[in-house]
Amino acid sequence: MKVSPGLSAYAEDPEGAGGSVEELVEFGKGRVPRELWGETEVRLMATAGMRLLDSEVQDRILDVCRRVLMKSGFKFQDSWASVITGSDEGLYAWVIANHALGTLGGDPLKTTGIIELGGASAQVTFVSTDPVPPEFSRTVEFGNITYNIYSHSFLNFGQNAAFEALRESLVSGNHHPAAESLGKGISVDPCTPKGYSHVVSTLHSKGNFSKCRSAALTLLQKGKEICSYQHCQIGSIFIPKLRGKFLAMENFFYTSKFFGLGQRAFLSNLMIAGEHFCGEDWSALKKKHQSFKDEDLVHYCFSSAYIVALLHDSLGIAVDDPRIEFANQVGNIPLDWALGAFILHTNAALDMEHSDWIATIISDDSPTLLSLIGFAILIMFIAWSISKWRKPQLKTVYDLEKGRYIVTRVGKS
Repeated sequence: MKVSPGLSAYAEDPEGAGGSVEELVEFGKGRVPRELWGETEVRLMATAGMRLLDSEVQDRILDVCRRVLMKSGFKFQDSWASVITGSDEGLYAWVIANHALGTLGGDPLKTTGIIELGGASAQVTFVSTDPVPPEFSRTVEFGNITYNIYSHSFLNFGQNAAFEALRESLVSGNHHPAAESLGKGISVDPCTPKGYSHVVSTLHSKGNFSKCRSAALTLLQKGKEICSYQHCQIGSIFIPKLRGKFLAMENFFYTSKFFGLGQRAFLSNLMIAGEHFCGEDWSALKKKHQSFKDEDLVHYCFSSAYIVALLHDSLGIAVDDPRIEFANQVGNIPLDWALGAFILHTNAALDMEHSDWIATIISDDSPTLLSLIGFAILIMFIAWSISKWRKPQLKTVYDLEKGRYIVTRVGKS
């Protein structure tokens, strides 16, 4: 179950967040037997939308959520409601991706990295063979295998946040040197198709993929001059050399899907599609994509250019590199970081020989392309008869009747 708006939408009305959480609690009560409510753990994890808010605002919203959860009848502690770090979010996504691919618990060098493009932030997570500064390093153990992982969340570099930053720079006149101006305080917006009417009168739409890509790259490189590390492909943040295969998730996938590209499409395919889209007249695009709202459709010029600027121009992925795939699921398993969080919780529970039911309420960026805020997601998990942890052998099953994913441990043969 997913509810909207997300928790970050209640910055001006923290008490309103309680209603969203109550809706999720009722959903959970309808799926967990009443006699098990008291031993069913409920956790709330807030992500990028909430991370953008001031800490005082975060605390007020979380306090409201804690009150609702404390009296829900489920097992809950105040510390179980928090704003998780972007590094955690990326790590959880990496866990579920490699669980789905069957590489979790095996050779670290055979794992697949993930690159997520959300609305407010972007995450890069993978096993690195290069030395990684401690502030970017995470260590995860599954069985007797240790994974040394690079994980970082680039707040404000999500697709929506970057689009707004570009728009603000054009309006204020603080845009990149190559930006075109029509004089009289009017700036050319290369990231919206010709003929689109801006609400802001100082912007003139003139879609141009190359110029939009250049503007996007300027955003991504801002602050690089103060980089104190060996590699800073995005701003002043350290990123080791990418190695191995990668899954490009969330808005990477949605944009690729919009242009009719397959999971194994090259960046060069996206470049061609983006060039055609940016160069078309707005009226023609509206006729061609009548099922899309204007506010969603207009973003795809920027989306395509930003993705190329991020993956190719910044991270150095070749435009014909077959190691990267656009995907939001593997087989029948959705690449939802919430499932990765569950697996890590289960791993810890196995180490403690614990056999509780675990239910998780999670607030995340909306998977609906171009949504600016996070929302709460309820995912109910049931773990039965968990024995001592050896090597992770987990199976994810979607219960069609009850409408939820169930993750179970499969015994060794």
